[in-house]
Amino acid sequence: MACAHTHEPQFDGMSADYKRRLIAVMIINFAGFALEMTAGALSGSQALKADALDFFADGVTYLISFLVIGQALWLRASAALAKGISLLLMGLWVAGSTLYQLFFLGMPQPEVMGVVGFIALLANVASVLLLVRYAEGDANVRSVWLCSRNDAIGNVAVMGAAGLVFVFNSGWPDLVVAGIMAGLFLHSASRVITQALGELRQGEPAGHGHPHHHH
Repeated sequence: MACAHTHEPQFDGMSADYKRRLIAVMIINFAGFALEMTAGALSGSQALKADALDFFADGVTYLISFLVIGQALWLRASAALAKGISLLLMGLWVAGSTLYQLFFLGMPQPEVMGVVGFIALLANVASVLLLVRYAEGDANVRSVWLCSRNDAIGNVAVMGAAGLVFVFNSGWPDLVVAGIMAGLFLHSASRVITQALGELRQGEPAGHGHPHHHH
């Protein structure tokens, strides 16, 4: 694997094989979203619903990444900004609905949580394996890889929550995990939005009087 530090070989997603893999991963993620959202609603688990949104966010991320492969920087940055805003909204939704459930505590069904969490983990591992050849690349390509890795952590957390709900016979662990995931959404959102805004400023036509500061 030659890694010359010029801008030539940097992989930006322009490859038929990568696109095929991206489409496969997209399908896996939307299927995971449908599965977990349904299971979350049926089992009353907040953590499952939060994890489902994670799948949805990634499906959208992959879709956007797929659409902007090889496009101009400002377009890719605008897409990233849209991703950031959607993450922000999801984080707020998870946080809000988790708070709502704190006051109307229903006990989630840990068996469903555990089984579905495990299936979700397999789905994410499949995504990672499909994309691992392309872990290095531009920000867009890289974000795909980081997303998948973070999701696997989320799935494990859901399974952990299921175990604790079962052991303590209480809905608290589920809500704690959902709360943590809401926090992660908000944290990622702020980072993505900041980076996208920076790239948008760089991508502006010359003459806007933005001196280029080197960090």
